[in-house]
Amino acid sequence: MAIKNYRPTTSSLRQRTGLTFEELTESRPYKPLVQPLKKSGGRNCRGHLSMRHRGGGHKRMYRVIDFKRDKIDAPGIVETIEYDPNRSAFISLIKYKDGEKRYILTPSNLKVGQTILSSNKQVDILPGNSMPLRYIPLGTIIHNIELRKNKGGQIAKAAGTGAQILAKEGDYTQIRMPSSEIRRIHQDCRATIGQVSNLDHQNISIGKAGRNRWIGIRPHVRGTAMNPIDHPHGGGEGKAKGGRNPVSPTGQPTKGYKTRRNKRTQQFIVRRRSK
Repeated sequence: MAIKNYRPTTSSLRQRTGLTFEELTESRPYKPLVQPLKKSGGRNCRGHLSMRHRGGGHKRMYRVIDFKRDKIDAPGIVETIEYDPNRSAFISLIKYKDGEKRYILTPSNLKVGQTILSSNKQVDILPGNSMPLRYIPLGTIIHNIELRKNKGGQIAKAAGTGAQILAKEGDYTQIRMPSSEIRRIHQDCRATIGQVSNLDHQNISIGKAGRNRWIGIRPHVRGTAMNPIDHPHGGGEGKAKGGRNPVSPTGQPTKGYKTRRNKRTQQFIVRRRSK
């Protein structure tokens, strides 16, 4: 994947960069695996705003992704590599021997025509193959990792991410997360071999504010630029610093303040992420 520049006919295009999408082989999704997607505008099920700066954006359709990889011992052939507007990674359409088709996250270096396999026993360590952690060798880069058996992948699903297996002890495997945190995960949980595709996603320059509006991100205003009624950092004469430790609009400490309260899973974290 390569990054392209634009002819600077406007000031925003001078800074803007984009992907060439040369890896993609299909422009339209497979219709039986497409569903309507309703926008939430950052609201939860009660209608309360739970995530700020969300709204608008281009209309999208959801592609149903197979995160569980539970098509066991059935070889599948990669038919297409496609763009997905709902995630930063690319997706691949897999056709199995019985005719069923499913979308999966595309690992890096996966090509059209290759065969992938999901199994409950050890298979070849090739990009796209899925198996329980107990059968994956130490040092292997993996993605789409389950935290609970048969729940489906939850870890390392964004573009360019990947976790690494460090050690195995008893029923648990120690994995270095993309955040550098080391965590213990049960060896019966599944993972997929390889690093997630679209490694250059992080190197893109947005170029202009309107491009963020296209993807549903509304403007973000600094707290120090607001009035006191709108934010704890607001008000003051001139460019005031705020006079207190950084907080959110609701007064919750932020920028390094630890908010984790889940003591039940504390035992699975071997080492915290490094700052």
